[in-house]
Amino acid sequence: SDRDGGYRYQAAHPITGNPWPPMPAALLEAWRDLAGFDAPPEACLVNFYAADARMGLHVDSDEKEPRAPVLSISLGATCLFRYGGARRNDVVVIGGASRFCHHGVDRLYPGTSTLVANDARINLTLRRVTPV
Repeated sequence: SDRDGGYRYQAAHPITGNPWPPMPAALLEAWRDLAGFDAPPEACLVNFYAADARMGLHVDSDEKEPRAPVLSISLGATCLFRYGGARRNDVVVIGGASRFCHHGVDRLYPGTSTLVANDARINLTLRRVTPV
């Protein structure tokens, strides 16, 4: 994602043109064990959250395979993760449709991890992008 090009998936690095490296086996194993979806993930987004980072409420809806879940693995500081409904003012019932609920990071809690320096957090988000 960038300000000019927006949010997109592409097969090669936008600057070098090199293909992305293969997804680590441990992440593929986590997908097999936790996602409950037969097809493998095609993308792993890596996000770094500094201690003062926030992420507003949003919906993950750019993938062309809406049946596939999004598997999010976070390392480092504990955060307040907000999870909402299909609309920002809905009561939440978590089920099959929860894939499209609004969600975001309200704040990180300092002193909750020594894994990532300076009370930061790293998130790996695995996604299936194209239809099966």
